[in-house]
Amino acid sequence: MVIIEGSYLSDIFDQPRALRETLASLRSSPSVSSIVQAIKAADYDQIVLTGMGGSYLVLYPLFLTLTKLGLPVRMAETSELIHFMPHLINSRNLLVVVSQSGRSGEIVRLVGEQSNRPKIVAITNDATSPLAEGSDIAALILAGPEASGACKTTTATLLALALITQALTTGDLASTHSPFDPLVSAVETYLGNFREHVDQLSEALQGSHHMFITGRGPSLPAAGIGGMLMKETAHFHSEGMGSAAFRHGPFEMLRSDCFVLVFEGDAAVAPLNQSLVADVRSTGARAQLIGHSAELSALRLPEVHAELRPILEMLPLQMVSLALAALEGREAGKFERIGKVTTEE
Repeated sequence: MVIIEGSYLSDIFDQPRALRETLASLRSSPSVSSIVQAIKAADYDQIVLTGMGGSYLVLYPLFLTLTKLGLPVRMAETSELIHFMPHLINSRNLLVVVSQSGRSGEIVRLVGEQSNRPKIVAITNDATSPLAEGSDIAALILAGPEASGACKTTTATLLALALITQALTTGDLASTHSPFDPLVSAVETYLGNFREHVDQLSEALQGSHHMFITGRGPSLPAAGIGGMLMKETAHFHSEGMGSAAFRHGPFEMLRSDCFVLVFEGDAAVAPLNQSLVADVRSTGARAQLIGHSAELSALRLPEVHAELRPILEMLPLQMVSLALAALEGREAGKFERIGKVTTEE
């Protein structure tokens, strides 16, 4: 399959470098420790996790961890927070804000709020952005400039959030080192076979016109981002949602031109997700599992520490987007109607 190369493909290949440098930087920076201390502080009424688009979705694993720890936490898209929950933007609350650019319209409005200002913790890719400059603590990822669909900024942001999550659960930053050491080599190994992956997926996807991507728990970010990524980079109709939610209505949409990708996820829910694949296939639609038990090598992931799985789950989605674009003779990730940063609300 012919892949039309462009900036999106270059950004995909730059992920090992982005992850390696982000990991090294955050290990030596006091920002992660400061963020953990801020989250654990007992003087906040609520911890509010916020962002837009993929930057909002990546917060879900951290939300699950904070909930498990018994902390008062909620998630809200920044636009909804500003316009419909402004009472949460106050000095008694801690805001954890994720924005790859730090310049989205909603983010700029949020950090520009000066009355009764909350404490703001930021994870962003740009040290000069309004978010970084307007926050109290900023953890910077080192993805570098990204010209097209979010790939290296997403995986690097997930890495930063995984470091925070691991530090919260272990209580010891030193223990966050070893689980993350195999990450970059795993990414390099997977991307080293990208042409074989795209060829395999192109064959599997032939004749597909609609796609659903589903997952549970920490895999929900990949499901949601996958739905956006196919539309953004391959102009292909795709929806991301929870695996359980998919059975409540969308299952009725299944037909021969539908393709369903299901994230295997944690061991506790893997049997449910595996059953979903079988049930989809029984309708005549096509389905494949993404995880360490996947049938297709392009969708197979190594077994890794739980905090790392959401990062690796992004890689097969990128290969799927390349395959879908190649099938249409399109350069993946080439914007025609939007820009990299959404400045309008």
